[in-house]
Amino acid sequence: LLRKLLSQVTADASSPAGDQHHLSAQISESGRQDHRQACLYYKVHHLDWEEYCGSQSLPIHFPPCVPTISTFLLLLIGLVYSELMNSEIPPGVPSQWKLHSIHGLFVGIALVGRIFERLGLCHQVVFTRWVIARFLAPKKSAPPGLLIKDLVFAEVPVRVYQPTAPSAGKRRGLVYFHGGGWVMGSIDVYDEVCRYIAKESETTVVNVEYRLAPEYRYPVQLDDCHAATSHFLRVAEAEFGVDPCRVAVGGDSAGGNLAAALCQRMAEKEDGSLTAPCAQVLIYPALQMADFNLPSYQQNHAVPILFRARVPFYFIQYLNGDTSVIPDVLEGNHVPADLKLKYRKWLSPDNLPAECKARRFVPKVVSSYDGEVYDVVKGGLEPAVSPLLAEDAIVRKMPPMFILTCEYDVLRDDGILFKKRLEDLGVPVTWQHVSDGFHGIINLSNGWLSFPSSRLGLDSIVNYVKTL
Repeated sequence: LLRKLLSQVTADASSPAGDQHHLSAQISESGRQDHRQACLYYKVHHLDWEEYCGSQSLPIHFPPCVPTISTFLLLLIGLVYSELMNSEIPPGVPSQWKLHSIHGLFVGIALVGRIFERLGLCHQVVFTRWVIARFLAPKKSAPPGLLIKDLVFAEVPVRVYQPTAPSAGKRRGLVYFHGGGWVMGSIDVYDEVCRYIAKESETTVVNVEYRLAPEYRYPVQLDDCHAATSHFLRVAEAEFGVDPCRVAVGGDSAGGNLAAALCQRMAEKEDGSLTAPCAQVLIYPALQMADFNLPSYQQNHAVPILFRARVPFYFIQYLNGDTSVIPDVLEGNHVPADLKLKYRKWLSPDNLPAECKARRFVPKVVSSYDGEVYDVVKGGLEPAVSPLLAEDAIVRKMPPMFILTCEYDVLRDDGILFKKRLEDLGVPVTWQHVSDGFHGIINLSNGWLSFPSSRLGLDSIVNYVKTL
């Protein structure tokens, strides 16, 4: 039954998909594979089970619930297996079975959440957040050497990690914005990361619980980060013994986007009333919504944990939730010709090191443009959402930057191109490239699913923070 189901779904993969809203939220690869796998999800999510099961003559009569449960489990296993087979883990990634296991786990959680949503039990996002919080981010007591407190800064929940060892002077601080595509993540999920940075660097770390999409859209997330950071800068010295002139902001993935956007916002509106962050710590940040055909997007389009087609999906969830435009955004049809010309000086693959183009890269020339798609996503081309596209006058005012990129990450080139922009404009940059790393690596430093490059990435962050 499973073979027949999957073979039929695969055979029909080239047929048109009718429900673009749900289909677009599931696509996970580039080009033809994007469409093929999206159709696979569509066919399974819209199955008429009688078509596949009604004509089968089974010699054994099960209780009514058994075929349903068995079918559900077979379908779930089949879909997870299909997703794993459609992923690509490069030979350069060590312990590939670990990444396969992690990817399979998250795919399974997402699929069960999708089924629950179809049954009207709960939204997929709510289910996924609950599972991650309940089983993958258990709360722990404070370790020796750290005082951990849950507080509220300007109506934004935060968790503060304070080293307890005596300090010769005022401490440094780091305000951290977690990743998760503006949709997932929490201070609990990033508790381990913030503990490690705080303890190893002897830095007071503020972990910010900004509000998430789809319940809240842009600019709520950025506003929350701004409010929490401004509050901490005002009270850092009096309440936490932190020098406000030694406070940096940072984050990973979507959190790195928020950190960069916040630095630009504060630089643009600087009036002397509040100390600006002394540095930005960006960990594989998502920095632009203009071009999803850069070399890293082509080379790593199906590398877990972040597939190429998920990046515009998360951007659009951040903006307005209209996922029907994802196929056009992936193709580049959302950018007018004049903006393409303007952005090319910042996004051209010519600005990347030669080694970034060594693995299967085919330059893509996009000549088409859809004004209706642009109207939906034009907010994503603003610097507040795409910091890489900010004008030179603003980028020049940004504080020194630490940036971490991973070779097997679709966002690799965003980070490298941003690094070049800052360097060209005279902003000091410290770059750490993890040659065998992939997206999300810093969250995998402990346990049997850990990777050596995770600790390498974390230690590079710690070493930079120590210099502030």
